[in-house]
Amino acid sequence: MDNFKIIKNYISKNMRMSHIYQPLMLIELMKGNGKASGKKISKSFLSYDMTQIDYYREIVKMMPFKYLSKHLKNIKRDKENYYYEGFDLSKEEKKEIIEICYDKLQQYIEKRGLEKIFKHRTLASRAISGSIRYKVLTKAKNRCEACGVLSNERALEVDHIEPRSLGGKDDLSNFQALCYKCNAQKGNRDNTNFKKILESYKLRDKECIFCNIPKSRIIKSNELACVVYDEYPVTKYHCLIIPYRHSEQYFDLYQPELNAINQLVFDTKEMLLKKDKSIDGFNIGSNNGEVSGQTIFHTHIHLIPRRKGDDKNPRGGIRAVLKSRKDY
Repeated sequence: MDNFKIIKNYISKNMRMSHIYQPLMLIELMKGNGKASGKKISKSFLSYDMTQIDYYREIVKMMPFKYLSKHLKNIKRDKENYYYEGFDLSKEEKKEIIEICYDKLQQYIEKRGLEKIFKHRTLASRAISGSIRYKVLTKAKNRCEACGVLSNERALEVDHIEPRSLGGKDDLSNFQALCYKCNAQKGNRDNTNFKKILESYKLRDKECIFCNIPKSRIIKSNELACVVYDEYPVTKYHCLIIPYRHSEQYFDLYQPELNAINQLVFDTKEMLLKKDKSIDGFNIGSNNGEVSGQTIFHTHIHLIPRRKGDDKNPRGGIRAVLKSRKDY
C-alpha cells in the first residue's frame, strides 16, 4: 500500500481524536512536502487557539507526534523538526489529504465546540518552563494526579493547583500533573473557596513556637513550609519540616502544603546525605493528637537520620511508638 492510501486510510477509518492536533500536523506535513518544523505546526494550532507557541511546541512532542508516529511509522522527528520519511505524494494526493484533515477537524469542532476545546487554556498567561514541567511529571511518576492515567495513554499537562488568576504562585509546590481531560474538567472552579484558602495561608498563632520560628533557625524553605533542626534531636541532624500556616495536624494540610512539605523532605534528605556520609537510612513521621504523643499542636514532620549501630535492635522501626509492638 502506498503512502497516500496508508495516510488516507488512517485518517478516514482509524483516527480517534481527543483534540484537534493530529489533522493539523498532517496538513503542515502535506504543505511542506513531508517536512515541517515544530514552530510551524505550533502556529497552525494557534489559528484555532491564540495562546503561546511554546506551549504548543511541547504539545507537538507529546500528542500528535506520539500518536501519528505510532500509526504512521514514516513520521519522524529530528530535534524541533518533523518529517515524513519517503514522502512521495502528488499535488492532488496532498490536496485530498489536507481536505479530509479539514473535514475531520470540522466534525470534531462541531461535536465539541471550539470554546470548550480550549477552555482549559484561557486562564494560562504563559507557558510552564521545560525544567519545571520535568520536575512536576517526575514527582507524579508520569501519571495524572487526579485519575491516575499514564502519560503514554493520555497526554499530561502541568496545572496550577490554585489558579494563577486567583493568586496561585509559579512555585513547584503549586503545580500538579493532570491529563488534558482532568485539567479541562477542573477549569477555574471553586473561586470563592480558593480565595478563602489563599487568605487562610496567612493564619498564625502568636502563642505557637512554630508560628514564630526565628529566621536564623531555618535551614531550608519554600513558599509554604520550612526546615529546622530539632532542638531535642533523637539523632544528629534530626530535622523538622514545618508548614507556615498554623494547623494542628497533618490531616489539616492543604494539597499545596503537602506538596511543599514533600519537596522539602526530599531536598533535606539529599542535603543530609551529602553532609554526613555515615547516614544509612531515615525515619519519617508525624504525631497527630495528644494520644499519639503530640506536644506542640502545630503540624510538623520529623525526618530522623539513622546510622548503623545507633540502636542495638532497629527492627520494627516506627512500630516502636508502642514498644510492645516493636518486635514481630
